[in-house]
Amino acid sequence: MSMTPIYGVPDAEEAIATLHRAPEIGIDLIDTSDAYGSNGSNEELVGRALKGRREKYVVATKFGNIRLPDGRPGAKGNPEYVKEACDKSLRRLGTDHIDLYFIHRVDETVPIEDTVGAMVLLKEQGKIRHLGISEAGAPTIRRAHKVHRMAALQTEYSLWTRDIEEEILPLCDELGIGFLAYAPLGRGFLTGTVAIGDALPQNDRRRDMPRFQGTNAQQNLKLVTALKQLSSRESCSPAQLAIAWLLSRRPPVMPLVGTSKRKWLEENAQAVELTPSQATLGALDETFRPGITQGDRYPAAMMARLGL
Repeated sequence: MSMTPIYGVPDAEEAIATLHRAPEIGIDLIDTSDAYGSNGSNEELVGRALKGRREKYVVATKFGNIRLPDGRPGAKGNPEYVKEACDKSLRRLGTDHIDLYFIHRVDETVPIEDTVGAMVLLKEQGKIRHLGISEAGAPTIRRAHKVHRMAALQTEYSLWTRDIEEEILPLCDELGIGFLAYAPLGRGFLTGTVAIGDALPQNDRRRDMPRFQGTNAQQNLKLVTALKQLSSRESCSPAQLAIAWLLSRRPPVMPLVGTSKRKWLEENAQAVELTPSQATLGALDETFRPGITQGDRYPAAMMARLGL
């Protein structure tokens, strides 16, 4: 997502070089969406990187996360749209199949069975290989999984976003659904290197996110200070420790660590080699206990689209 403008304007050529570097160090999953960038521009960028290298990657993309005519966030999951969205994504990505196709946001006006049924048809046609769902509530996940196995659930999860631990993670374990944790570094906040409030660039989406603003941000910075101290104890960066914490969770989760630069890709990848002490893991659990983070993770209108 960060490879097209959302947190400022990235360098497209460096982004492509980062995607090319990934499989060389053992990272083969690319996760995108038709909602990232404008008019599918993120998928187009990924398509450029895939050209002549498709076999090196597992490609995931998503559909259904839209903006309504009045600018409010919405969702679209009717069967006709599912087919249309998939065909457009295939063209932008320059591939004949999508390895993992996600319902990006649940359309509460369409039975989830109808949305998943349309995805099943795409699978039968060879256009997609596995089905997934994102930011859905437990009842919807169960209903979707009953129609066809959901290979993966993608929902935000990190040290500062732990609300899925009580119900959603155990449900994924029960049903055998893989869990992909997006924003595992708190949209960069947990690295300790990201500005807050008015110091963020004008075109940075985080200016609209409550956790990056005012007293919320000031309180959350205290958590990052503790993370820096613990990472120093483990001789690693705060980002590496945040990723290692996720990798230590049970049931297992896969962190979807987004970056548009090779240097951060390589640093983040080294987290798989870390084995933090039980004392450090315990201190992280206590410092970042559920509910301690100040502020919602999205603006109110977007929060209303989660967990449906």
